[in-house]
Amino acid sequence: MDKKIKMYSTSWCGDCFRAKSFLQGKGIEYEEINIENDEAAARLVMSQNDGKRRVPTFDIDGEYYGNPRLDRLAEVLGVSLW
Repeated sequence: MDKKIKMYSTSWCGDCFRAKSFLQGKGIEYEEINIENDEAAARLVMSQNDGKRRVPTFDIDGEYYGNPRLDRLAEVLGVSLW
């Protein structure tokens, strides 16, 4: 896969755990950025999500997706859900 993926997350987020499991299960590489430890990343997430700290937020080749459902994430990445 040639897409550059950044996943903005927190340590307590269940949706983040599901998304990470999905990506790892598909063998998709990504960079994870914990917004609890990175204020600049938290501001970026908020700027992309109407002021909310919505996680996971994905930056996929410069396009942002705030907490997409797994089927939408699979569609964007061009992989099967199952």
